[in-house]
Order: sequence, then C-alpha cells, then structure tokens
Amino acid sequence: MTLYFLVRYLHVLGAIVILGTGSGIAFFMLMAHLSREAAFIARTAATVVVAAMLFTLTAVILQPLTGGLLMMLSDVPVTEHWLVASLTLY
Repeated sequence: MTLYFLVRYLHVLGAIVILGTGSGIAFFMLMAHLSREAAFIARTAATVVVAAMLFTLTAVILQPLTGGLLMMLSDVPVTEHWLVASLTLY
C-alpha cells in the first residue's frame, strides 16, 4: 500500500467518523430531550460531550492534515475550484 492510499484511507475514515458520531450524538440528544426527564438529559449530555471530544474533535483535526497531505502527494493546487469550495464549506 502506498503512502497516498494510506493517507486517503485515513481521510475517508475521518469523514466517516465525523458523520457517524455527529448523527449518533444528535439522535441520542433528541431521544433524551423527548423523554422530558432533566436528569436523563443531563446524563446524556455529559456522555455526548465526552464522545464529541474523543471522536469528533480528533477527526475534525485530522481532516485538514490528511487533506493537505493528499494535496501534496497528488500535486493538486490549492486554487482548484472544488478544493476552494470544500475548504470554504469546512
């Protein structure tokens, strides 16, 4: 496996973690709020904060790093329209 494919794998894995953790957190918080139990909402929120710090933050930091490495390894200029759009959206 080349370095490019390893970095690309990590980049895609980071995107999956961001999407999966984000949707999972949103679902659990929605279910907790629908219960209308303050103690349950508080416990769920505490768990959600830990999950966000462990998984989402790690992936959010990893994405620009692996993306920059992919740009360097594939000689893609930063001025590519799709890259400017994705960095703006990020």
